[in-house]
Amino acid sequence: MQEILKKYKTTKPEDVQVWFKAAHTSSFPKDGGACVKYKDLQIAVFNFDRLQKWYACQNLSPEKQEMVLSRGMIGDHNGIPKVACPLHKKTFSLENGENLNGDLEPIATYPVKIEDDFVYIGFSE
Repeated sequence: MQEILKKYKTTKPEDVQVWFKAAHTSSFPKDGGACVKYKDLQIAVFNFDRLQKWYACQNLSPEKQEMVLSRGMIGDHNGIPKVACPLHKKTFSLENGENLNGDLEPIATYPVKIEDDFVYIGFSE
């Protein structure tokens, strides 16, 4: 799984080369997440309806090495949108991937845009 973890790299909005059309917005639960596959990556996509924002990150939990982050609970930590891993409750910023517990490396995050009711995820390749 360590090899898989190395495949996930944060993409900043200014570095997007590919906008992947993931799914229709109705495919994602309000204030929850779902997983989409892009090439050999699993990406967790969150419809943070309370904030009227969308986020995407790696689906791979860095501690437990399981594809579960899309099933995590979303909320906020001092105003920072976050996801809590359903296995170990470690929390990560949905904005920049930072581990808000301070004991793990950050997770990869990806830009999201909505066009014509479809969710697009940005990648740097």
